[in-house]
Amino acid sequence: MDPGSFQEHGKATAIPEYDEDDQLTGFVPANYVVGFGKVDGRRVVVGGEDFTLKGGSPNSAGLRKSVYAEHLAVQYKVPLVRMLEGGGGSVKGGGGRRGGTVGEPVFSPPRFRIIADAMGQVPVASMAGGAVAGFPAGRMAASHFSVMTRYTAQILIGGPKLVERALGVSMTKDELGGAQVHARSGLVDNIAEDEHDALAQCRRFLSYLPSSVYERTPRLECVDDPQRMEEDLLHAVPRDSNAAFDIREVVNMVMDQNSFFELGRDFGDSQVVGFARLSGQAVGVLANDCRVYAGAMTAEAAQKYRRFVELCDTFHVPVVNFVDQPGFMIGPEAERKGTIRYGMAAVAAAAQATIPWAVIQVHKGFGVATAAHYAPDAYILAWPSVESGALPLEGGVAVAYHREIDGADDPEAKRHEIEERLRSARSPFPRAESFAVHELIDPRETRPTLCEWVEWIQPVLEELKGPVQFPIRP
Repeated sequence: MDPGSFQEHGKATAIPEYDEDDQLTGFVPANYVVGFGKVDGRRVVVGGEDFTLKGGSPNSAGLRKSVYAEHLAVQYKVPLVRMLEGGGGSVKGGGGRRGGTVGEPVFSPPRFRIIADAMGQVPVASMAGGAVAGFPAGRMAASHFSVMTRYTAQILIGGPKLVERALGVSMTKDELGGAQVHARSGLVDNIAEDEHDALAQCRRFLSYLPSSVYERTPRLECVDDPQRMEEDLLHAVPRDSNAAFDIREVVNMVMDQNSFFELGRDFGDSQVVGFARLSGQAVGVLANDCRVYAGAMTAEAAQKYRRFVELCDTFHVPVVNFVDQPGFMIGPEAERKGTIRYGMAAVAAAAQATIPWAVIQVHKGFGVATAAHYAPDAYILAWPSVESGALPLEGGVAVAYHREIDGADDPEAKRHEIEERLRSARSPFPRAESFAVHELIDPRETRPTLCEWVEWIQPVLEELKGPVQFPIRP
């Protein structure tokens, strides 16, 4: 919080304790703290468990306050920041004289409805600084941005004792749900070195988003020259189409300097997602990392892609997409994971997006997976280095021309001859001639061209306000 800005709600909320004569003998404070504060001058709701009381496991008073946090954020249309460190429910109940568990009235709205509604209306950022289990772990998942500390946090459905009792498996909290587990599981977006780093990441995440879907996406003053052209972009893609390169270097050369904030680097790592600024305008960034499975869309990468597209669409953040897509991942493991189902969900998310969308065809674009990179009315730029088609040449030629290759005196020479003959048709020049792309550009012109596009879309962003038809879900 900005210094001195926190205003707590419900300081006196507690569970009273009475004697047999119904005389008040004491009380147990609610073990959840919630209130308003400010982040960079912008009002937010902040809440978190008080770990000093029952280890943060919600008592009845604390549970009421925790649910109130979502209501407060939605009511006042401000972001919600959660600082999570607590367990789930207890067999001892939620406190009070009778103990046990008291159910909600049948006419009460579902407790989880407001959590889902919040995700479609206000930015939600969650930080885990210690052990988080049960309901708080569910809240961690029901966030737009989640970060956990590397050495002190664990996120668990059930703790070690519960796992050992139910499954006969003995594990530590770190082995079950430490940072090394959830960096790869996709449950959290980022890992932080400590709580200060985690909260700094939450603040940075919020800086790219409006306070709610009813406000336009923020644009800051640009201190980086929109006309800047990086000479290294000319040689960013190797002449050997099978050679790998670092797409993050390309992103950083195009976006405003030091503005790229990556999410979920270790999950679905053939896909890169994150926020950046372009001429001061907050944008979502999508890119393929060809150093991982050549950039192929795995089941995990597709989930990551879909979720980020839905996040950007929910808050009307324009997208810039650097395409180097060889297709869906293939092979037995890909089939077992149902990759095509997750992949088509990513395609659907892009096809139904309502935000301004720019595409830079960088290297490769093959197969159905490429459809996920194009939203309606996308602004499409192509580099001379791009190759596109139904299938990569290496696999497509082997399938379509196998008889001709097998019958040749020198099959390898024949395969090479066919590939070279077909390669020219996969260049961007025929596509540019047929108006399949808006412009074929020198890679060095990418930033100036996109910065001009940012100016075009400003009137559109002013009108894009309110809930969308397909908001993000956990």
